[in-house]
Amino acid sequence: MKSEFWLERWERQEIGFHQDEVNPYLSRYWPELNLARGSAVFVPLCGKSRDLRWLRDQGHRVSGVELSDIAVQAFFRENGYAARHIPGERFDRREADDLCLLCGDFFDLSGDDLANVTAVYDRAALIALPEEMRLRYVRHLVGILPPATQILLVAFDYPQSEMQGPPFAVSSDEVRALYRDYAEIRLLAQQDVLAQNPHFKARGLSRLHENIFLLTLR
Repeated sequence: MKSEFWLERWERQEIGFHQDEVNPYLSRYWPELNLARGSAVFVPLCGKSRDLRWLRDQGHRVSGVELSDIAVQAFFRENGYAARHIPGERFDRREADDLCLLCGDFFDLSGDDLANVTAVYDRAALIALPEEMRLRYVRHLVGILPPATQILLVAFDYPQSEMQGPPFAVSSDEVRALYRDYAEIRLLAQQDVLAQNPHFKARGLSRLHENIFLLTLR
C-alpha cells in the first residue's frame, strides 16, 4: 500500500474510517494504563481523531504522526486551536496546547522523536496496513519506543476473504505473533460488533469482532 492511497482518500474526503465521537474503548480501558498526568502519549497514523483531544483533556502531552497535511490542519481547525507551524526536513510540525502532530511518513520516525513517550494508543494504525506491512510496522514501532512503554491496541477481526480492507482483519493470534518477542500481551476485551456496524454487514461480513489489548514492552 502506497502513501498516495491515503493522501488521495483525504483529498477526496473518503474518510469513513474517521469517528466523530471519542472511541468508547479508549475512555473505558485507558485507566488500565494508570498513567500520571503529564505523561507523553503517542498516536500513530492519527488522522484528525477526536481521541487526540480526549487524551489531552486527561492531562497528557500528546503527539501523533499523520501522512496527510489536510488531516493535520483539519484537526487543529475543528478543535479551535491556532497551531504553530514548524517546517522540517522529515516532518512538518504543527502544535498547540501540548498537542503536537507530525506530518510525514511513520517510518521516518526515530527514537529521538519518541524519547519521552510512556504510552501509545493504536486504534487506526495496525488495522490500516495490509498483512505484508504489519510486521515492518511493529518492528519499527518497538524499535523507537522506550522500554516499558504501554500500548493500548484496538484491532478488528473478521474473515478477510469476505471484505477488502482497510480496515484489515488482524486476529488475536496475529497480534500475539507480531508482539510476543517484544511485549507482555494482555487481552482486555473481545466485543462482537457486527450488529452495531450495518455498513460492514452490508459489505458481506458474517462476523466482526473488536479486540482490545494492553501491551507492555519489555
